[in-house]
Amino acid sequence: MEYSNLSGMQLDALREVGNIGAGNAATSMSILLDRKIDMNVPSVSIVDYNDMMEIIGGPEELIVAIVFQIKDEFPCTVYFILSVDEAEHLIQDLTGNKDFTLMNDLYHNELAMSALKETGNIVIGSYLSALSDFIKYNMHPSIPYLSFDMAGAVLTAGLLEISEVSDYAIVINTSILSDASENIQGHFFLLPEPESLSKLFEALGIEND
Repeated sequence: MEYSNLSGMQLDALREVGNIGAGNAATSMSILLDRKIDMNVPSVSIVDYNDMMEIIGGPEELIVAIVFQIKDEFPCTVYFILSVDEAEHLIQDLTGNKDFTLMNDLYHNELAMSALKETGNIVIGSYLSALSDFIKYNMHPSIPYLSFDMAGAVLTAGLLEISEVSDYAIVINTSILSDASENIQGHFFLLPEPESLSKLFEALGIEND
């Protein structure tokens, strides 16, 4: 089966997993920040590696990524990716520091780094928990690492520990909205090994001949 040509019903199944994860993440972030946070999933898609690069602006685009490795029964690499502008807006919102800039402050500001990592922890952890419940496979993420670099370097580094990379990535576009900020757009990327991709669609009841 050509995974990039899934039916609407099949994509709806993945989007439902994303919405469950987004709802859980919004609840966790609302508790953490003591104010209302809304998250939703405007779209879900399955794309090849080149299309994934285009989604985030090309291999030379500067991005911020929180990266996890999954070993267990469903080996894959997971990213939560923000553009520079979106990451700055998120940190300014989370820390209250409206003068924060990534180029000057990220690696010198422990509060900013902690805020980004915790957001990635919450978002990715919530999505993985929803997906794990749905497909009935254990998914225990590694300790995350934060990367601020060109997209090509970030994605390549995250794939080094995977034995065999699938040709496809699951993309869950994520919208984060609080009372104090504009709508912040991020991307959740799940790059499974080929065997994991087959397990996912089998669990979703999708034939993958």
